[in-house]
Amino acid sequence: MDIFSLNNKIAVVTGGGSGIGKAIAEKLASRGAIVEVLDLDEEACRRTVQLIREHGGMAESYCLNVADQQAMVQTIERIITGRKRVDILVNCAGIAHVGKLEDTTLIDFDRIFQVNVKGIYNSMFAVIRQMVRQDGGVILNMASVASSVGIADRFAYSMSKGAVLTMTLSVAKDYIQHHIRCNCISPARVHTPFVDGFLAKNYPGREKEMFERLAATQPVGRMASPEEIAFLALYLCSDEADFITGCDYPIDGGFIRLNN
Repeated sequence: MDIFSLNNKIAVVTGGGSGIGKAIAEKLASRGAIVEVLDLDEEACRRTVQLIREHGGMAESYCLNVADQQAMVQTIERIITGRKRVDILVNCAGIAHVGKLEDTTLIDFDRIFQVNVKGIYNSMFAVIRQMVRQDGGVILNMASVASSVGIADRFAYSMSKGAVLTMTLSVAKDYIQHHIRCNCISPARVHTPFVDGFLAKNYPGREKEMFERLAATQPVGRMASPEEIAFLALYLCSDEADFITGCDYPIDGGFIRLNN
């Protein structure tokens, strides 16, 4: 039995140029999906596509800002024109912010909202009519443990990820009769290039010490790898998960339940 097969399914992955989005794009392609990789970083987007093709997969790259609804709608229309359908949408594009309420300026708040909330709204808005027309589809959003529990110094980021969780539940409820499944994944800390860049910028000379300190906040004692998140995404996007909708899946090394 060829479980988790995505043969010839059309998958759109935002934020596919690096980190979790890149890992998910590669994983879906490895199981036969035709992956449309969307990212603001054109070169990173092309690198992901090149890696997929080098391993025998099929992919195309599109450079855009997910916060721009017109650009998103036009890109999805272009994909639909060429591929005739969109079977899977994975929303990984996102940005972070460190700060409490009093440290969060209006500019900071708006920047996080535009990408992490409006960006996911834009991409779901762009694909939903096509998924209704074809009577089926899968939407998977990247939330966070910050959607469910308080995390120090993450006011704006937590706001945005809480919105991702509730948007997921709303879409799942509104479109279940159209056989559209909508779920989200809530990772704890994941070792991505963003983490390395954050430590280099904020803790020069102390990167190793601070990395170990951040890793230790997960009860298992380490960060996740992007590939571990990608395996869960693969399952939720596959037909094997056909009975699952309206769910949030923590993948957190025990962070939510065991960090008491």
